[in-house]
Amino acid sequence: GLRKLRPANAVCHVSFYEAAAFAEWKKMRLPTEFEWEAASDRFDWGLRWEWTGSAYLPYPNFKKPAGAVGEYNGKFMINQMVLRGASVATPPNHSRKTYRNFFHPPLRWQFTGIRLAK
Repeated sequence: GLRKLRPANAVCHVSFYEAAAFAEWKKMRLPTEFEWEAASDRFDWGLRWEWTGSAYLPYPNFKKPAGAVGEYNGKFMINQMVLRGASVATPPNHSRKTYRNFFHPPLRWQFTGIRLAK
């Protein structure tokens, strides 16, 4: 059934667009992928994936592999945004602060949340 809202609880199960709108409403922003990783030693993470303001793009100087693998990755990972962290449902081999997850910005995904930057 319905539960009473608790404003102090973390926002979760939201799309990138909802996360970005919330950040704007709070007069803040989503951190870049680099900012999230640089600050991750100073906060708890791992209960929910956290949206960043970074598009899912290759790292600088990345060279796409030849053949089917490069073609597959190029088509599959387009128009998505980066999530960092992990969630309570993340396999242990993916639960590390350097893991890059990604998802489509208009879609809600379970265990996604928000961390804000100024």
